[in-house]
Amino acid sequence: MVRRSRDSKFIIYQVLYIFVITVLALKGAEINLGEVVSKENVVKKTVRDSLVNVVDSLSEMGLKLSIKVDTNVIVENKILKNELSKLNNQVVSLTNKIKDIPKKRNTPKEEKLLAKVLQSPFSTNKSFLKYATNSAENKSTVNVELRDPKTDKLISVIPPNEIKEFELRDEDEIVLKYGNKTEKIKTTENLPPEIVIDKVTTKMSKANIYVKELQRTTCFNVKISDERLDQIRITHSGPISVAAPRKDKKGNLVYTVSLNLVNNEDKFYEWIDANNKDEDADGRYKVNFFFSAFDTKSKQKVEVGESFYFTEYTK
Repeated sequence: MVRRSRDSKFIIYQVLYIFVITVLALKGAEINLGEVVSKENVVKKTVRDSLVNVVDSLSEMGLKLSIKVDTNVIVENKILKNELSKLNNQVVSLTNKIKDIPKKRNTPKEEKLLAKVLQSPFSTNKSFLKYATNSAENKSTVNVELRDPKTDKLISVIPPNEIKEFELRDEDEIVLKYGNKTEKIKTTENLPPEIVIDKVTTKMSKANIYVKELQRTTCFNVKISDERLDQIRITHSGPISVAAPRKDKKGNLVYTVSLNLVNNEDKFYEWIDANNKDEDADGRYKVNFFFSAFDTKSKQKVEVGESFYFTEYTK
C-alpha cells in the first residue's frame, strides 16, 4: 500500500511538471537554465511544501486528475500531446487501483480491546419476562436499542444511565444494540398465577359445627403468588367475608376468609329448607367458595375453591 501511494505521488508530480512544460511549449515560451529571478524572490520552501500537501491530500481522497490540451492553440505539439494522453491513462489506472485498496480492518487484538472498553449495559444475569412490564437500567455511556429479532421491530431505547420500562409479549429473546456491538438476552416464560387455600381452624372437624362461630372466625388463608402481582386481577365468589390482603415475607398476597351465610337463626332455617339436598351422610351442610386470579397481559386464569361445613346455626 505504501508503494502504491508513492507511485501515485510520482505520477501526479510528473503530470504537473509536464503540464507546465506543455503550457510553455504551446504558448511559444523559451525554456533555459538561466536565472529568471533573483534568489531572494524565489518561491519560498514553505509555499512549495503547502502545494505538495495539497497534492498529497487530493491523492489520499482518490480524486481523478486530468489534463486537457487547448485545441484552439495555433501551434500544436503532437508528440507532447501523445505523451500527455499516455500519462492521463496512467493516472486513471492508478486512481482505480487506489479505490480498490481495502480499508484497514481491526485486528483481533484491537477488537478485544474495543469490546473491553464498551461493557454490556446490563448485569450478566439480567432477564426479561414475557407478557409483562419490564424495566432495565442502562449503565453504559451510549444509547441501548431493544429490538425483536424476528421482525427487527424497535421495542425501546434506553439512554445512558437511565432506567426505563417497556412491554414484552411473546418474544423468545431480545436483541440489544449499543455502540458497534450486538448481543441477545433470552426471555423467561410468564407462568400462570398460583392460588393456595389453607384451612386454619379446627372448628369444622367436630361433630357439631355452628355457623355463628364460623362467621366470627378466620377459617381459611388464601395465598396468591405471581411474578407480576400488579397485573393480576383477583376475584372471589361464595357466601364469605374476605379481609383486605396483606403481603407475606416473599411478597405474596394473603387473604383471610370467614363464612358469611346468614344473620340469624330464622334465616338459617330458611336456608336449610332451600338447600336440603346439600346435606351429606354425616348430617352436615356444605357451601363452596372460589378465588380466581386472571393475568391481564398473558390472559392466563386460575381458579381454586374450598368448602365450609356446618350442622347448626348456634349452640
